[in-house]
Amino acid sequence: MAAHRKPRQRSLSGGTARTAATLALAGAASATAFDGTGHAEPRLSPAEVKSKVDSLYHEAEIATEKYNGTKEKAEKTEKSLGELRDEAARKTEKLNAARNSLGSYAAAQYRTGGIDPSVQLALSSDPDQFLDRAALADRAGSRQAAAVDDVRRQLRSIDQLHSEADVRLDALRARQAELRKHKKTVTGKLGEAKRLLARLTADQRARLADDEGDRAARSADRHAPTGAPSKAPNARAASAVSYAYKALGSPYVWGATGPNAFDCSGLTQAAYRSAGVSLPRTTYAQIAAGQRVSRGELRPGDLVFFYSGISHVGLYVGNGQMIHAPNPSAPVRLAPIDQMPFAGATRVV
Repeated sequence: MAAHRKPRQRSLSGGTARTAATLALAGAASATAFDGTGHAEPRLSPAEVKSKVDSLYHEAEIATEKYNGTKEKAEKTEKSLGELRDEAARKTEKLNAARNSLGSYAAAQYRTGGIDPSVQLALSSDPDQFLDRAALADRAGSRQAAAVDDVRRQLRSIDQLHSEADVRLDALRARQAELRKHKKTVTGKLGEAKRLLARLTADQRARLADDEGDRAARSADRHAPTGAPSKAPNARAASAVSYAYKALGSPYVWGATGPNAFDCSGLTQAAYRSAGVSLPRTTYAQIAAGQRVSRGELRPGDLVFFYSGISHVGLYVGNGQMIHAPNPSAPVRLAPIDQMPFAGATRVV
């Protein structure tokens, strides 16, 4: 496979093209293994590019959902850490006040010289008055002893808060490191998809987009309503569906939850948030956020999930259709639920 030779061009298609591509890859690998020389990537057909790009988008979406879940945990950890620090500050302020009170008592004792009670009795002109004062001093001493014990308890409580805060800070740092890892995976997959698409001409990219739109339209025709459209099971579901329709055309941005851009679980979360319902952030948590329903029981507003790892979600709107945020190559749009491997559905209650 000398680099300076130009092989004769011949038109290939279908299985022949795939076989040729496979042989070219195998030949390049063999040459590299023998002489250590690298070769340019084989030219892929538009269909092969699309297949690879779709696979990369799916892998990026899996990593995106992991990123979303870790981000949600990190935010909760950060919030709880702040609450712990606030509580420690309040208790420290209370402790300082108690210490100041004890300091005032100690200073008073020092000023009186700690005179022995028998001496005070001998010097007192009124023994009854002295006995009253002695009893009062005993009670005051008991109160101060209790105050000392309270200070010790407060110190232990503050130490415990600081220890717990250290643990949560370590957990936060670990989650932040995990976030960076997932972000690197997502951006790497999306960058690779972008590079593959850049190898196509503008006309080839346009044809792929047109083909995708035609397939969606044909599927929509197959699922066109033949009777009365199904209704949402409740007002919240109807409100979520209305929000999703208004979001049509919004761009897909990984990690986004609206109002101007979304990823798949960000769209469903935003739709139900508009209806006053709080959904978890990720697909694999959203599937457990309501009552599971079968495919045959679907009604508008149900959440529909795809792939074995529950890595994609859409909002069912009736007649076999959903509104979803597919991937960076397409905006929020209407699509058939049989477009991807169906994994289950949940009705938000």
